[in-house]
Amino acid sequence: MPSRKLEDLHPLMVEKAHRMIELARADGIEILVTSTLRTFEEQADLFAIGRTKPGKIVTEAKAGESWHNFGLAFDIVPLVNGKAIWDSPFWSRIGELGKQLDLIWGGNFKRFKDKPHFEFHPNLNLAEANQRHANHQSVLA
Repeated sequence: MPSRKLEDLHPLMVEKAHRMIELARADGIEILVTSTLRTFEEQADLFAIGRTKPGKIVTEAKAGESWHNFGLAFDIVPLVNGKAIWDSPFWSRIGELGKQLDLIWGGNFKRFKDKPHFEFHPNLNLAEANQRHANHQSVLA
């Protein structure tokens, strides 16, 4: 099962995720982190949903194509009275808060809008991240 633990993220992302939660709370929005680090196998299983497994497609990223695989992405959901609200009117504001932290918001993706998703990978592409991962190196210096 994919992690929800902030400490499984890259240390820089841990800081950004905590700050995101604080900014949202200061804005009157409670958020819950729903996904952090994913193994390549977990990513492959998610990619299969809606393709070779039943259900609606939930990701366009194969294993090694998701920043979750490198601890550089997290997913969230707004809460209202403790209940997750996936179709929330708060997404635009949450996206703005992420931008304040230099996060890339999935709600701005062109092909596959992913409002719960935030990632950060300055000056790094997926090919480099995969190579560093394969060499057991930190993906960010």
